[in-house]
Amino acid sequence: MGNTKDKILVTALELFNTQGMAKVTLRTIASKMGISQGNLNYHFKKREDIVEALYFQIVESINQVIASSMQFENHLESVFSVSKAIMFTFYKYQFFLLDFVLIMREHKKIKTHYVKLIQQRELEFLNMIDVLIDKNLIRKPLFSNEYNNLFKRFQILSDFWMSSVVVEKGKITKASVHQYSEIIYQSIFPYLTLKGQKLYKSVSLA
Repeated sequence: MGNTKDKILVTALELFNTQGMAKVTLRTIASKMGISQGNLNYHFKKREDIVEALYFQIVESINQVIASSMQFENHLESVFSVSKAIMFTFYKYQFFLLDFVLIMREHKKIKTHYVKLIQQRELEFLNMIDVLIDKNLIRKPLFSNEYNNLFKRFQILSDFWMSSVVVEKGKITKASVHQYSEIIYQSIFPYLTLKGQKLYKSVSLA
C-alpha cells in the first residue's frame, strides 16, 4: 500500500511541476500511472489530499535543513546554507510556489498551518539575529521592528521569487536558484558590522 501511495505522490509532483495544478486532476495522475482512478481514490480521495501530503513533505524537508544548520561554526555560512537548501527544496516542489496563491485560497488546512509556521520562522529568525548581534556580526537595530521587517522582506522574496523567474525567463533552472540564493544572501550585507562583512566575504557562494 505504502509503495503505491508513494508512487502517486511522485507522479503527482511531476505533473504539478510540469503542467501546473490547474491542469492536473486525479484522472490525469491515474492515467499517467496506468492505474484506475478508483485505485488512486483508495489512497487519496481528493486532489487536495495529495497537495496536503506534498506540502507536509516540504515542511519536513525544511525542518531537517534547519536542524542540520547547527553544524556550521561560521554563522553567516549557516544562514546562506539554510537559505540555499530551502530554495532547492522549493525547486524540487516548484509547483507550490508557482501556484502559491491558488493553494492558499483553496486549502484551508495548508493556509492555517503555513501562517502558524511563518510565525514560528519569524521567532527563529529573530533569535538568530540576536545571536549574530551578540557575536558582533550584525549591528543593533536602528529603529523599532527593523529586523521584523527584514524577515518580512525575506518572506516575500522567498514566496514569490520563482514566479518572477518564470515571468522573466520562462522556466526555473538550477542556475536561477543559485542566482536568487545569492540575491537573498546579499540582502543581509547592509546590516553587517565590519567583523560581519569580513566573515561574509569568506563564505563560498558556490
